[in-house]
Amino acid sequence: MKISFSPPDITEAEINEVAEALRSGWITTGPRTKKLEVRVAEYVGAVRAVCLNSQTACAEMALRLLGVGAGDEVITSAYTYTASASVICHVGATPILIDTQKDSFEMDYEKLEAAINEKTKVIIPVDLGGIPCDYDRIYEIVRRKQACFRPSGELQAKLGRIAVLADTAHAFGAVRRGVKAGNIADFSAFSFHAVKNLTTAEGGALTWRHIDGVDDEALYKQLQLLSLHGQSKDALAKTKPGAWEYDIIGTWHKCNMTDVAAAIGLVQLDRYPDMLARRREIIERFDAALRPLGVETLPHYTDTHASSGHLYITRIPGITPEQRNDIIFKMADAGIACNVHYKPLPMHTAYKSLGFDIADYPNAYAHFANEVSLPLHTCLTDDEVAYIIEKYTEILKAYL
Repeated sequence: MKISFSPPDITEAEINEVAEALRSGWITTGPRTKKLEVRVAEYVGAVRAVCLNSQTACAEMALRLLGVGAGDEVITSAYTYTASASVICHVGATPILIDTQKDSFEMDYEKLEAAINEKTKVIIPVDLGGIPCDYDRIYEIVRRKQACFRPSGELQAKLGRIAVLADTAHAFGAVRRGVKAGNIADFSAFSFHAVKNLTTAEGGALTWRHIDGVDDEALYKQLQLLSLHGQSKDALAKTKPGAWEYDIIGTWHKCNMTDVAAAIGLVQLDRYPDMLARRREIIERFDAALRPLGVETLPHYTDTHASSGHLYITRIPGITPEQRNDIIFKMADAGIACNVHYKPLPMHTAYKSLGFDIADYPNAYAHFANEVSLPLHTCLTDDEVAYIIEKYTEILKAYL
């Protein structure tokens, strides 16, 4: 067998919808993008959604909307992909990285609380693998530290506390205490990249909860301006008879989603309940086979949350990074592509250059050192799932 790590699950329905978008003559931001925004907001229960060309763009535009910039600090996890932290640098703020908990991939919340000071404007929790963080704990911390909050800008002042901007890149469809990701944090940035559960090839969506005293339509309009050159009318609005004229409100950015991309997303959203159910079936089969061996896996489904099932992360107790790499090579020899999620940010050149040292993040390093991610996607057949379990179990016998 030859099993890819995370191919996109594309059917003829998506292909036909893209073809219809191409035939329509409207291939940039237009009616399909606007429809996807409405449907995403409805799906997660948020007041509005803006669809852009990546999760990175969504998170960065949220920081810009909040007026975060030079002199400000934004806190996120050391155990994540670079997009969680690079957006902080994009707006000129200072990233503060927090180690993980010893027994969890979530941030160490005690260290999070200790890191908050008068410069802290935003916390970016990471819903790794599609499992929502402990937002109850995060909001408790924010409330306890409210006395040291110093707003800069109107939106921060109306929020009246540190903002919580969730990195929900993995978490579309996840639920915590009956509330869907996208309607838990103040702002949530989803990824619809090719390897994500729901894809638009490249793309993402920013959703938010209502803030007292803030006009949600005004926020939506500001996000449109920030993501489309500061132009007062998008291309769709300019097609109205005689409506050619526009203004440039600010010298801003260009990161809009296209209707070709949105066409894929609209069909994926139709299929999504079945796709989530299939991911759960696969995860439960993996768990049943691997947990009895002593392999540590993520708690995707508990009394408090249901994951989106984005990643199947395993940890093999007692192995070294070199042994972990050997396991991945042996799986590849068996035709199974595996991965590692993630190499902690302080191990990368860019973050070393910012002064971060992995020695200060022992728990993050320990999670990384023995981690292997197995293929988890809706293109897997039952036979392929059985083959992954068979080969992984066989290979692990030498290490457990």
